[in-house]
Amino acid sequence: MSERKVLTDTQRRALLSSPAGWLACGFGSGLAPVAQGTFGSLAAILPWLLLRQLSLPVNLLVIAIGFAIGVWACDVAGRALGVDDHRSLVWDEFIGQWIALLPALLAPWWAVIAGFALFRLFDVWKPWPIRWLDRHLKGGMGVMVDDVVAGLFAAILLWLVLHLA
Repeated sequence: MSERKVLTDTQRRALLSSPAGWLACGFGSGLAPVAQGTFGSLAAILPWLLLRQLSLPVNLLVIAIGFAIGVWACDVAGRALGVDDHRSLVWDEFIGQWIALLPALLAPWWAVIAGFALFRLFDVWKPWPIRWLDRHLKGGMGVMVDDVVAGLFAAILLWLVLHLA
């Protein structure tokens, strides 16, 4: 479960003192005073607009590499903060959002908004098995995996909406 405390100055310095911390906090988007997950998900759309120009296999490769690097970065940042899954760690939102938007690669503009909303819904609601993963996995893997599954749920639902519409 994400830690709900506000970062202290010492924690903020520890987070921002390394490349892992910068990545884990979504290049600063996770330092928003409220709704860090939402800000991280919104920030993820900017690089996705560039990824959207690439093929599906390249997108999948970027997501896989981003996931692996995110496990490392969130683990390093979590240890620096002394909190396993602090709410300022939002790289998991980037990867989850990119997964959720896979069906929107060749879809109309409204699919991006729908994909964003569906990902936020599953990330906040945390239906089974997302909540279970969030509670039982620790370290960088624990930070990342529940958002990957939320992204998969959102992508499946978005794909269904796009194909039934």
